[in-house]
Amino acid sequence: MAKYTNQEILRLVEENDVKFVRLQFTDVFGILKNVAITAKQLEKALNEGCMFDGSSIDGFARIEESDMLLKPDPDTFVIFPWRPQQGKVARLICDVYTTDLKPYEGCPRNVLKKSLAKAAELGFTMNVGPECEFFLFLTDNDGNPTTVTQDEGGYFDLAPIDKGEDARRDMCLTLEEMGFEIEASHHEVAEGQHEIDFKYADALMTADNIMTFKIVVKSVAQRHGLYATFMPKPIFGINGSGMHTNQSLSTKDGNAFYDRNGELELSAIAYNYIAGIIKHIKSITAVTNPTVNSYKRLVPGYEAPCYVAWSAKNRSPLIRIPASRGAGTRIEVRCPDPAANPYLAIALMLNAGLDGIQNKLTPPPAVNKNIFEMTEAEMTELGVSSLPANLYDALQEFRSSALVRETLGDHIFNAYYEYKIREWDSFRIAVHPWELDQYLTKY
Repeated sequence: MAKYTNQEILRLVEENDVKFVRLQFTDVFGILKNVAITAKQLEKALNEGCMFDGSSIDGFARIEESDMLLKPDPDTFVIFPWRPQQGKVARLICDVYTTDLKPYEGCPRNVLKKSLAKAAELGFTMNVGPECEFFLFLTDNDGNPTTVTQDEGGYFDLAPIDKGEDARRDMCLTLEEMGFEIEASHHEVAEGQHEIDFKYADALMTADNIMTFKIVVKSVAQRHGLYATFMPKPIFGINGSGMHTNQSLSTKDGNAFYDRNGELELSAIAYNYIAGIIKHIKSITAVTNPTVNSYKRLVPGYEAPCYVAWSAKNRSPLIRIPASRGAGTRIEVRCPDPAANPYLAIALMLNAGLDGIQNKLTPPPAVNKNIFEMTEAEMTELGVSSLPANLYDALQEFRSSALVRETLGDHIFNAYYEYKIREWDSFRIAVHPWELDQYLTKY
């Protein structure tokens, strides 16, 4: 059931003195974009869409096919609480269409919709609950971000050690004003690191919520004189930021992952889904962990899951089965980080799981020992392999995957690979401070 009609949105805009509406969309690489229109133009945008130049957006159209159309999703309407209370600002998340009114193949939101339609044909809906971690850093005298944290707190610490508590509280209150149901917020393991968890929702709403979450966190942090970053590993020697992704499938009869009589009270479908994720995870890691920096997080010793395995008893494997059962039965994929494009990452994880279901794949035995303490021989014996060690290796797995190409479509598949391989090459040929420290005076 739709949340808002176009007429209800127009009424809300008038009643709340909204003067500007941001039409938001996400590019191929997970960066939020927007076109601002005045309230007077909103009715036309709701009914007809809004034209924009797609050739200026990374991974979108070429110059000779640049005209594109933003079509707002009425259910995503929300007023920004932190903007002026007179002449307020609202937003609508949009799908991208071509000028002949066809869903644009380069729009990540359309990719996720296509994957969800495939799941629906099989009788499933997907629910997703993310755990988004981020760092709060001090800024310098010019307002530019540093990598200096404002606290020395650790996991679940309180003020005065957790000096980000006030900012985190305001983030939660702002998110609640925008319709989020906040389940928990706390200081994370590393100094300056935080986590805010919001309630799971259907996959498309969750992807939209992740993009909204990021802009709220950054905007509120700025008001506190801080800089919020979702960079996976901004500081060497401490934990990086992840985006553990809890997911489940439902049918008309309830949670498809739950079976009271199954082993661990998991259904055959749940085991098939786990097997599909394990089969394809290396090829989708370039999307779930999309930057050169992502792989500085995926190393042993910092709680990040760099080993392909699953367990219901410990957190060292890639996939964990949380203890909740019944309606709360779910799997948690622990490798994604918050730099990922949520639309593409969720679509790929879903299609990997569906491949496991359709082909009745069986996962390897659970690994209930701490993998970080195993020898290489022990891991080999248990069939535990590692995720790609860097972005280049991940991109080679990505490029060889038929499932990834089918999920993303040729346009995004090719654009993503070409952009990311250039990113890798830029990193590869750069001279880094570590090299100067090691070699400048030695040779």
